[in-house]
Amino acid sequence: MVPLILGLIVFLGIHSVRIVAPEWRKRQLAALGERRWKGIYSLVSLAGLVLLIWGYGRAWEVAPILYEPPVWMKHTASLLMFFSFVSLMVFIFPAGRLKPILKHPFLIAVQIWAVAHLLANGDLASVILFGAFLAWAVIDRIAVERRGEAAALPGPVKWDILAVASGAVLYILFIWRLHLWLIGVPPLA
Repeated sequence: MVPLILGLIVFLGIHSVRIVAPEWRKRQLAALGERRWKGIYSLVSLAGLVLLIWGYGRAWEVAPILYEPPVWMKHTASLLMFFSFVSLMVFIFPAGRLKPILKHPFLIAVQIWAVAHLLANGDLASVILFGAFLAWAVIDRIAVERRGEAAALPGPVKWDILAVASGAVLYILFIWRLHLWLIGVPPLA
């Protein structure tokens, strides 16, 4: 569990700098310049991501089971993932009508992803991993709201159609093969 927890601390820690130390972040941006800051940020993020993936892979195999989700919760998780992928695509594409409504589609995608995986997985390693991401996304969303960041202005509906269609394609690919290939576990086992 130690590598998983360290990976979470590093990965979510660097992604929380803007939440907990906004002035320090501004000073680092000014001192280092945007490119160097983003480079360091990316390297720390990558190191944390590698550590948490490796740690989760090791911990998942031996983690105690806290609860055994009923089958209907796993089906609910699969359905929720469709909305997570769509929200992610809404974030990636330019603003249509959905982006201003969702305000923070990336954070919503992470929240839905985390809840879905907490519904489907009852082992301690999963509860730590997905619970940490859920907590981070909720805290970050509150911080963004407090900063008063403006939501995107509405754009053409074509971007919503593309976001929903691409989210659906990504969802189907994950159900079909990607989850098994990337994670090593079939999503509908």
